[in-house]
Amino acid sequence: MTALPDFRTSRWAPLAALLTTSVLLTACGSGSTGPGSGSNRPQSGGTLTFAVGSDAGCVDPQQVGSNESIYSVRQTVDSLTDQDPETGKIVPWLAKSWDINADATEFTFHLRSGVTFSDGSELTAQVVKDNFDAVPKLGALGVLAQGYLSSVKSTAAVDPLTVRVTFKEPNAQFLQATSTHSLGIESSASVKKTPQRKCSDGVVGSGPFVLKQYVQNQSITLAKRTGYAWGSSLWSKKGEAYLDKLVFKVVPEAGVRAGSLQSGQVDAISSVGKANEAALKGGQVTLLRRANPGVVFGLGINNSRPVLKDAKVRQAILAAVDRKQIADTVFPTGTKPATSVLAHTTPDYTDLSSDLAFDAAKAKALLDQAGWKAGGDGVRVKDGKKLSLAINWFPNAGTNQPALELVQQQLKDVGIDVTLKQGQVSQFATTLQGGDFDLVWGNVTRSDPDILRSSFSTRLANFYRLPASSLDTALSGQAATTDTAKRRQLVDDAQKLIVRNAYNVPVVELQTQLGVSQKVHGLAFDSGSRIQLHDTWIG
Repeated sequence: MTALPDFRTSRWAPLAALLTTSVLLTACGSGSTGPGSGSNRPQSGGTLTFAVGSDAGCVDPQQVGSNESIYSVRQTVDSLTDQDPETGKIVPWLAKSWDINADATEFTFHLRSGVTFSDGSELTAQVVKDNFDAVPKLGALGVLAQGYLSSVKSTAAVDPLTVRVTFKEPNAQFLQATSTHSLGIESSASVKKTPQRKCSDGVVGSGPFVLKQYVQNQSITLAKRTGYAWGSSLWSKKGEAYLDKLVFKVVPEAGVRAGSLQSGQVDAISSVGKANEAALKGGQVTLLRRANPGVVFGLGINNSRPVLKDAKVRQAILAAVDRKQIADTVFPTGTKPATSVLAHTTPDYTDLSSDLAFDAAKAKALLDQAGWKAGGDGVRVKDGKKLSLAINWFPNAGTNQPALELVQQQLKDVGIDVTLKQGQVSQFATTLQGGDFDLVWGNVTRSDPDILRSSFSTRLANFYRLPASSLDTALSGQAATTDTAKRRQLVDDAQKLIVRNAYNVPVVELQTQLGVSQKVHGLAFDSGSRIQLHDTWIG
């Protein structure tokens, strides 16, 4: 889930260097020119209909973590900065420039003038302050946004168009964070609404599109913002977007989404499954794919469960999972088995593939050492109790269930009985917050290694109930240093600690694959493998 989740150039060279990331962007399909082969002259007007697989139950970008919902809500808010998906470079958006002090505790943004929100109010330093003061109060409802502002000391409006954010300690990840949808800027009036109200009614942003209608689990409709003139410096078109309207329809079944695209009922679809690739390649459709940076899809472990406190049990699960089989069987062409807790497209990724090799014999030996002996029905037993675990999962992607059914079979083969427990997508955050789970299936997309701190530090939300350890020191250290080499070493240390202690079971790297009609032009991935539709047109 990009889930936690889904999931940002500066005068400050060291930080920019930290943010360099590799990018995989591939287009393949029936046409030789990809999307946009119909006409080469951009046209304004028209409606883009996009079928997505699920609805997170919320239309507030600061609270949404699922990619399927981020595709739509991202279009309603602008961010202070943007991140080039090809270079990782941070570039201007609502902030025309910024200054960062030597120890990365003060970030001063110089805002563009003339920016307004869709309610007519103006973008000022006070509005940014209102946003950054409110985000930490979201708590678990905005876990990504909250993490980006952790240890914030104060936000001050220096003058009407200058805002300064001060942290209690060095915070190397913050500049990239200002490019994310999670820190998209909302009007002050919008910020004052309750989180629940913002989820149901939407927010007032300054983005190129405005929310017109939200019908939960059915559709999200957006309309072009007239007079829009403050887009990201990465966008090719200046001023208003090309498209008049965007309609995101929730179509859970992957085959139905593919059929709708083939028949022309929709113009683009998300989460193209392996089973539908061949059929779509035969039509007027282009498949776009890009590997997501961040924490890979895997099993989040509740380390407080008595059974799972035993490192040998966790390490047995790690060894029992055949990642290549899962990637090759279930996921779209090109999907890579996990080789670390971070995807290979994340800055400072470390290849730990040898630690994640499939080894059923090793798994069985570890369980033997932990005292779990094979029972008559094949399920291991200890002190009269069976080794039974549940995996909580959410239907935000068509690959989740078949992937987990394979995991279930692989764990059964070493004597672990697994129950798959499906929940609603909207329950993801509350499930983690409540802690009533053994294992939970998910991922988090972000183009910065600090995502490890957000996910695994015991000094933050600590959803996985890890014990305080040297991992905290590595995670806090990488966020506190502006030394590129030192940060890389600390991120390397953190990955090794997470994998070798099996605090998480990495399985596959999420690869976003979209199906797009060839009449759709200019649809591209952003740095987080989500989409930006300002430059998109139909013709």
